[in-house]
Amino acid sequence: MARRLEPLKLDNLGELPLPCRACVFWELDPVASRQANRTGDTQLEKEAWLSQLLLDWGTAGVVLYVDDVPAGFVLYAPASYLPRTQAFPTAPVSPDAVVLATGRVLPRYLGMGLGKVLVQAVAKDVLKRGFRAVEAFGDSRWDGPGCVWPTDFLQAVGFGVVREHPRHPRLRLDLRSTVTWRSEMEAAVERLMGAIRPEPARPVPAAVRDTSTRRTEL
Repeated sequence: MARRLEPLKLDNLGELPLPCRACVFWELDPVASRQANRTGDTQLEKEAWLSQLLLDWGTAGVVLYVDDVPAGFVLYAPASYLPRTQAFPTAPVSPDAVVLATGRVLPRYLGMGLGKVLVQAVAKDVLKRGFRAVEAFGDSRWDGPGCVWPTDFLQAVGFGVVREHPRHPRLRLDLRSTVTWRSEMEAAVERLMGAIRPEPARPVPAAVRDTSTRRTEL
């Protein structure tokens, strides 16, 4: 199966799973979110949020395609762009970290390691921007797709708990100290994104060709 990663932009926002493309759980504070849901303005709010974030900060998400079909996505940003973070009992997020807010892999693609691939892509981008870590809020009572990551999943891909809570612990992936994970992550994402390509054949210098010919003739 052919896989590729694309930055989340306005033109592919509509390819997110239906509940997610207009969800503003992270993008608005709880009061504003309830108001947007009552008035039916969530999709406009989502588009406005993403548009502003792309202008201010750049890429804030990744969409994963399998055979050109959207298979999953992940959304991330500094905590200042995600008002919902302040509502968690284990807030605030560390100032040297970007928040891995939410994401999803569609049911038919589960069990293929795509969730880890998405986290790896985020980690690589975060490293390039000079941040030390990725943090996320977990859901230790997760019982189905929602807006918060299952705690078990975050721990499975390398996050460690930095502040305990029975329902919503805060977890952290320290990228500068996780050398082995980082090396594996970079290689996996480079392969998936097609950044590692065979170098074009270089012309062989005449002197080398002549030497090669002489050896063949001998």
